[in-house]
Amino acid sequence: MMAIKAVVLSVIIAAIFTSQGFAQDAPDPRESPVAISQTAVDDTYMKVVYGQPLMRDRIIFGELVPFDEIWRTGANEATQIYFDTEVMIDGQRVESGMYSVFTIPGEEAWTIILNEELGQWGAFSYNPDADVLRVETEPRQTEDQWEPLNIDFEETSDGANLVLRWEDTRVELPISVN
Repeated sequence: MMAIKAVVLSVIIAAIFTSQGFAQDAPDPRESPVAISQTAVDDTYMKVVYGQPLMRDRIIFGELVPFDEIWRTGANEATQIYFDTEVMIDGQRVESGMYSVFTIPGEEAWTIILNEELGQWGAFSYNPDADVLRVETEPRQTEDQWEPLNIDFEETSDGANLVLRWEDTRVELPISVN
C-alpha cells in the first residue's frame, strides 16, 4: 500500500513540475506585459497593477491616447490600485481596498479617477456612477522620454505620490497615509 501511495505521489509531483515548465515556456500573447509597482509607507501597503504599453515611435498623448477622453491608464485590463489601509487623496478619504484607475488626459489638466468596478477590459464599460474619487492634476513635460508606460510610487514626507510617466509626460497623484 505504501508503494502505491509513493508512486501516485511521484506521478502527481512530476505532473506539477511538467505543467509548470510548459507554462513558463509559453509565450505571453499580449504585446503589453503586466507590470506591478508597490510600496509600504508606515503601516500602509500600496500596489498598482497595469498593462505596460510601449511608445513604438507613436505620438502618445493627443493621438494614441486622445485628450479629454476616458482612458484605462495602460493597456489591456483597466489599471488597478490597492491600499491595505485607509488613505487620503486630495483631502478625500479613500477606504482600504482595490479600485480601477482611469484618467482623462488633457493638455493643461488630467483627471484621475478611482472606480469601484474591477475586472474591466479597457474603458469600454466604464461606469462613472461607480467613481469613488476624481482628482484634477497638472501634467508636467520632462526632458526624459519614457518608452514604456511607467507607473510607480515615490515616497513623500506624509505618504507617497503615484507617478505616471510616458513619452515626455509626468503626472503625480499625492497619497497621504495616517
